[in-house]
Amino acid sequence: MSYEIKEDGKFKYIEEGVGEPLMLLHGLFGALSNFKDLIEHFRHTHKVVVPLLPLLELDLLHTSVGGLQKFVQRFIEHRDYKNIHLMGNSLGGHVALVYVLKKPERIKSLILTGSSGLFENGMGDSYPKRGDKEYIRNKTSLTFYNPALATDELVDEVFEITNNRMKVIKIIALAKSAIRNNLGNELNQIKTPTCLIWGKNDTITPPFVGEEFHKLIPNSELHFIDKCGHAPMMEVPEEFNRILEEFLLKMKS
Repeated sequence: MSYEIKEDGKFKYIEEGVGEPLMLLHGLFGALSNFKDLIEHFRHTHKVVVPLLPLLELDLLHTSVGGLQKFVQRFIEHRDYKNIHLMGNSLGGHVALVYVLKKPERIKSLILTGSSGLFENGMGDSYPKRGDKEYIRNKTSLTFYNPALATDELVDEVFEITNNRMKVIKIIALAKSAIRNNLGNELNQIKTPTCLIWGKNDTITPPFVGEEFHKLIPNSELHFIDKCGHAPMMEVPEEFNRILEEFLLKMKS
């Protein structure tokens, strides 16, 4: 199912359903397709909001975790969302963490899956020569426990981005910003109830990263999903949605 992309001022986003906002922040190579099962499931109980993050549209100076956090802050204030359940995958989780540290008052709960902010294996030390599609296919398949999920469509999306010099420069800038912006010393300040959902076979933010987040964020719970990589909401959507639904039900009581 495809959803209408709405526009309000400078912002593009999906908004489906009614209820407390469940806001989803995608990662560095993320797309709206990453969340399709999640949107479909939760639009019956929540207002599911997916802002299109300007990963490659910000000027180079603001192409950073901080720049994306400011964009999300402007979006939330412009739309006047309150009691938000804020979820982020990978880089999106990192942005969500920085937002909660700076502006906790609008956030009711925080959900992180494969989040950066402590440690992540990125593209590695080398970056592909432009036009090396097989390299991109191999790197994309590392996102998943089941490499078959790196479909031609997904590989083509990533390949198109990495074939553009300025986009590559911005991706590297974001990846370096994520590594520099380590939140280890600040996470104990988070008072927001937090749900950590981690793939047991995540090679990008391995299981020990989920355990470290759990140790450092006071009011947090940690769930591992077996035979699952860096994007649980794509790879095992039913299990992911079940864990998230149970957590959100607790937030009502």
